[in-house]
Amino acid sequence: MSEMDFHPTSTFAIWANAFSPDELDRIEAYGDRLTVDQATIAADASDGSQVRGDIRVTQTAWMEPSAESKWIYDRIQGVARALNDRVYQFALSGFSENLQYTVYHGAEGGYYDWHVDQGVLRTRRKLSFSVQISDPAQYEGCDLELQAGNKIEKAPRDRGTVIAFPSYVLHRVTPCTKGTRKSIVAWTTGPQFR
Repeated sequence: MSEMDFHPTSTFAIWANAFSPDELDRIEAYGDRLTVDQATIAADASDGSQVRGDIRVTQTAWMEPSAESKWIYDRIQGVARALNDRVYQFALSGFSENLQYTVYHGAEGGYYDWHVDQGVLRTRRKLSFSVQISDPAQYEGCDLELQAGNKIEKAPRDRGTVIAFPSYVLHRVTPCTKGTRKSIVAWTTGPQFR
């Protein structure tokens, strides 16, 4: 693990070089062996999850905890713990959902419109994490953008960077116009904010 960065006025915190290029190649090869499906969104308590192309066009797969993925879980949990201890200091209980492997294709115009990572869910998400797997030269567009005030901030695109932010922060992934962007998304949970 490498360096953490956080500025008091930032909407998000980053950990650069959380994974080496070789580790990212291993993660991508593992993720690409998973069966991806069109991503869904949680609509409401009665409807459950739905495919909503007007809100999100993304391919996703859930990375089940296994002997092969344990090191990925361990690394992301370590980064999450360190960033939370240094920056947010939320009461957390850990990950209660599997890691999500996400793929945005330029050929589909993949994107995810403005949303928060809370709502009609089984668990209370408190911190959200995005791990940049793809080299930014491999795609165009597809920026992770966050808005917690009156300006939109772009997250870094550097390969191996982990971006962390409170799950109630409004964010989106802009349309992918060329190539493919891959990432891992994770959420930590915990007791109700007080």
